[in-house]
Amino acid sequence: MSLLASDVAHNPDILTCLANLSADEVFTPPKLAAAMLDMLPQDLFRRSDTTFLDPVCKSGVFLREIARRLNDGLRDQMPDEQKRVDHILTKQVFGLATSELTAAISRRSVYCSKKADGKYSIATTFTTFEGNIRLPRTKHRWGNNGRCEDCGASKGEYDRGETREAYAYPFIHGIDPREMFNVRFDVIIGNPPYQLSDGGFGRSASPVYHLFVEQAKKLEPRYLSMVIPARWFAGGKGLDEFRESMLRDDRMRSIHDYLSASDVFQGIGLKGGVCYFLWDRDNPGLCRVSTHLMGWPTSTATRPLLESGADVFVRFNEGVSILKKVLTAENGNSVNLCLTHGKRFDQLVSPRKPFGLVTTFKGRPTKRDGDVLVYRNGGPGYTARADIRMATEVIDKWKLFVGRAGPGTGNRDTYPHMIISTPFLGEPGSVSSETYLYIGPFDSKSQAESALSYLSCRLTRFLILLHKPAQGTTRQVYTFVPKQEWTKTWTDKELYDMYGLTTSEIEFIEKIVRPMDPTIAASDEAAADDEDED
Repeated sequence: MSLLASDVAHNPDILTCLANLSADEVFTPPKLAAAMLDMLPQDLFRRSDTTFLDPVCKSGVFLREIARRLNDGLRDQMPDEQKRVDHILTKQVFGLATSELTAAISRRSVYCSKKADGKYSIATTFTTFEGNIRLPRTKHRWGNNGRCEDCGASKGEYDRGETREAYAYPFIHGIDPREMFNVRFDVIIGNPPYQLSDGGFGRSASPVYHLFVEQAKKLEPRYLSMVIPARWFAGGKGLDEFRESMLRDDRMRSIHDYLSASDVFQGIGLKGGVCYFLWDRDNPGLCRVSTHLMGWPTSTATRPLLESGADVFVRFNEGVSILKKVLTAENGNSVNLCLTHGKRFDQLVSPRKPFGLVTTFKGRPTKRDGDVLVYRNGGPGYTARADIRMATEVIDKWKLFVGRAGPGTGNRDTYPHMIISTPFLGEPGSVSSETYLYIGPFDSKSQAESALSYLSCRLTRFLILLHKPAQGTTRQVYTFVPKQEWTKTWTDKELYDMYGLTTSEIEFIEKIVRPMDPTIAASDEAAADDEDED
């Protein structure tokens, strides 16, 4: 049997059975690792000088699959199997682990021994137990704000002394693998950790996956591929610069976008889905975008990642033509995907915490003289008008309320999807806690009802979806929605006709967006994802 055995000899493959470390640090399924490697030019695996780095080894699955492909590709050039395996493992595949545990697992996967120089290792020329899968000791650099200056982690949670894992990942804490291994890498590939607690309220955490992508680019490999949360397309705390740099980078040549993360990582709920990409240093051009959703046929198109005038990635290939029709009609035939100032519906949408009342606000169960009605998590309540210090000019106006956390946020988002929780009328004398945003104000009940009918239309909510990265429905997600005249009851047929949508475009919208469900007035998950900040 080959030292680097085929899949037939791994039955079952143990790496398909590992429990994930957490929802933010997940093991990569072998099937996903293979799909990411399939994006690379396959002649890389027929060269004895191609070098590969996984900067975030957890199970060793990438390096194992790379070694297997090299073993097959170099068979004719190096017929002696032991010499071939030693060459591959000592000269071509390299990794940085994320913890002591993952270092041992990775060495076991690649070398068949947790010690690279051990008795049972398939490599015979290593002189250290680490081999080429190493975990250099690194530390967080704590700033005056109590957070790491490299990754943003909270000192209170990750300053753990010398005896416990600090999660100061070497690749983004000053370790240059080119110097460590004395190698320049042709390919960098991996599945980085996604976020670390930043010491904020509740579940507050800062993303870190973008730091791995940025650091990998600095090493200037020929190819870079990583699997990361897809929320960077349109949102995410502190990701504005990263998003712009990625979307303007014409070396991004392929993206596979999974709207449901559980299609990639079984049992893991990453709101907003995941994606993996191929970055090609020497061959800039348009990007091949493939959208995967619930086993439906994959949609693939070659297009710019950043359409003219847009500030986010338009996620559905079919959505590009629909969006262009809507915004072209509104902007007077301009192809710029940005509404003119006076036509933007998002101007009607309040910021987060519109009246200054937090999500946990309770108020009084019964009304007293002078109280205002408060729509809040758990049902209406009351509070003194004097307690409202923000948006006081809106209190006595008609408005709409809509949940800041959208429905359908389980481990597997299902489609057709409502996109937003059902909006409802807010009468004069009413306010809300942070659970809701308000839309308006309007001069009359009939105007508010007209806007309510507009938000109930599938096309309107589809336009919201195109700018909605995850669960949260903050003001920004309404960026692509045009304002209308609030003098009538709006219907989808009228909107479809107004914007000249084709039968296939209408069918796609109605495949993605379901009719509004009046029983879902707001998500019970009162606060949206902590990364989705206004």
